Amino acid sequence: MGIINEFKEFAIKGNMVDMAVGIIIGGAFGTIVKSLVDDIIMPPIGLALGGIDFSDIVLTLKEATADAEAVTMNIGSFFNNVISFLIVAWAVFMLVKGMNSLKKKAEEAPAEPAAPPKSEVLLTEIRDALKAR
Repeated sequence: MGIINEFKEFAIKGNMVDMAVGIIIGGAFGTIVKSLVDDIIMPPIGLALGGIDFSDIVLTLKEATADAEAVTMNIGSFFNNVISFLIVAWAVFMLVKGMNSLKKKAEEAPAEPAAPPKSEVLLTEIRDALKAR
């Protein structure tokens, strides 16, 4: 029963929920970036390079036969995925950089000075009373 309780405690912690939300949003973001690369970025690049569709760039290692499909290295798809990765990596870098600068500003904010101990306050009052005489 102890391990089940430990798992419940782990699963209910805020960090676990935050991580799950991050993974879900990350998956959705990956889909958007893939569409951005495949549908927005690569067509103009292909057009500028003479109408090349990068997803069609393959290196055939073995031709198709009646019994088996062709064996190919899909270089264009790999190129699209590299560009998608770079976009996601850049976005994550900018997010972390922004969070770090916010943390740094919070750390640099001057903290209020600690209140002096009671003994120091009493000694100051005694000193002031003696000066007043």
